[in-house]
Amino acid sequence: MNDTTKSQIISLIHQEVIPAIGCTEPVAVALAAAKAAETLGCRPEKIEVFLSANILKNAMGVGIPGTGMVGLPIAIALGTLIGKSAYELEVLRDITPEALEAGKAMIEDKIIHIALKENVDKLYIEIICTAGKETSRVIICHEHTHIIYVEKSGAVLTDLRKELNCEAVCQEDELKLSFSTVYEFAMEMPLDEIRFILETADLNKKAAQASMQGHYGHTVSKTVSGEYGRKYMGDSAYTHMLTMTAAACDARMDGAMIPVMSNSGSGNQGIAATLPVLSFAEDIKCSEEQLIRALMLSHLMVIYIKQSLGRLSALCGCVVAATGSSCGITYLMGGSKQQISYAIKNMIGNITGMICDGAKPSCALKVSSGVSTAMISALMAMENKVVTPVEGIIDEDVDKSISNLTAIGSRGMEETDKLVLDIMTGKSC
Repeated sequence: MNDTTKSQIISLIHQEVIPAIGCTEPVAVALAAAKAAETLGCRPEKIEVFLSANILKNAMGVGIPGTGMVGLPIAIALGTLIGKSAYELEVLRDITPEALEAGKAMIEDKIIHIALKENVDKLYIEIICTAGKETSRVIICHEHTHIIYVEKSGAVLTDLRKELNCEAVCQEDELKLSFSTVYEFAMEMPLDEIRFILETADLNKKAAQASMQGHYGHTVSKTVSGEYGRKYMGDSAYTHMLTMTAAACDARMDGAMIPVMSNSGSGNQGIAATLPVLSFAEDIKCSEEQLIRALMLSHLMVIYIKQSLGRLSALCGCVVAATGSSCGITYLMGGSKQQISYAIKNMIGNITGMICDGAKPSCALKVSSGVSTAMISALMAMENKVVTPVEGIIDEDVDKSISNLTAIGSRGMEETDKLVLDIMTGKSC
């Protein structure tokens, strides 16, 4: 691996592994709202919001940090009132009780109008703010923080749309990863050049610890570590992983003002790529080098899989993140490159197809399922047991197996995605 490739990978990790407060979809909408209000230069009298189906789905049922409320309207209101676009995915970190009350009043005044926009990128947010004769328009597309269009009262300030095709925002020369590239980078890089990945462990562990001090979501973590959990599941490295990982997810999905380190635009992916590996590392008392390399292997594997899956899809992100974790856990168990590839195939042969039905407190259950599968897949890999190419979607080549997973999650589940959204938007509650 040459120095240029190493430098590109480090840059890619810094781009994809970043802090976030709250679920990234409503926060990205708040970011667009903040930019639109900043561009307008005053408090808007009317806010029109146009969203892709996947953004709408992921923002409907999740808690908004610091509000005790669920859903898009309060995120949009606060974005315009106190949001700072420079904060990116921490756009709402300056929330105050006064701002919350003002946001609620804005919702009551019915000045926010939200609509579905079809035939756009899966990650698409458009906001138009109006005050008197002045208007502003902001579009975020393809990535949660990628503002591709800014307009004020007809004057275009930024335009990166490339013939209105948001997919074209992707860099044609984007570094393409492979399993071997990911493995070699994680195993061979000098520690001082990748030590920064420990920041994911620090931030996400703090989120889990803060969660355990409160009562968030469905308290999946406290169920696992509670009376019945200990009685029937025991007290082991496995249950410690479930507890720590679910704790951070419990808090995040319930709207706690707790930052987490995200991966590829998802806080839950960042949590699930980090905490199972960290928890297992602490239990086996591994060296700092082993922890760094395991975390790097996990996070970079997630980035690799997401390159072909896309930011948002019908496939639950925990499938991807837990696959990364399983690689890290297998490495910590002493697994070889081949055994780590076995863990990947075991993951793909098991939980491919788990649907994403939006961000919400019950995501902690799905994350727990991913962690459970990550552990089983690693244990099987260590005994050289692997789902074979004659079974289902698994191929002899691990990269082809990953390609099969992402093809199903993106193209194959498009109709599933539409049906899920229809069900979610058609409920009477």
